[in-house]
Amino acid sequence: MTSAVAEFRPDQNAYMRSHVWMAIAAMVAGVVVLRLIDNPHVWTGAPAGLLAIAVRGWYLASEELAVCWEIKDGVLAGAGNRVPLAQIAQVRRIGSYVQVITDQGNKHLIKYQADPAATVAAIEKARI
Repeated sequence: MTSAVAEFRPDQNAYMRSHVWMAIAAMVAGVVVLRLIDNPHVWTGAPAGLLAIAVRGWYLASEELAVCWEIKDGVLAGAGNRVPLAQIAQVRRIGSYVQVITDQGNKHLIKYQADPAATVAAIEKARI
């Protein structure tokens, strides 16, 4: 059995940064929605959005930070998915995520990468 050519593990700092941005968006959205419906307690949208994303982040952390993708034997595998390198049509960065698109149009996310550009480069290099 061959050892992995490359491993892509999620980064806890990238996970936290993503959740901070999601919390900011949720806080703004909460305030805007309450403002649009003329709620007299508009301010409650901010702590509600923050709490929602904090709970989400805490609840999903152990699952999301345990996912490891690897390139081994000509296959990119992780999160229960196996993608032959020959079937990868496109690899691109989306924030701290790396999106892998196959020739068939299937899309896979390698989430919370500390250096998504390096992840893209490693996958592209392995495809050659």
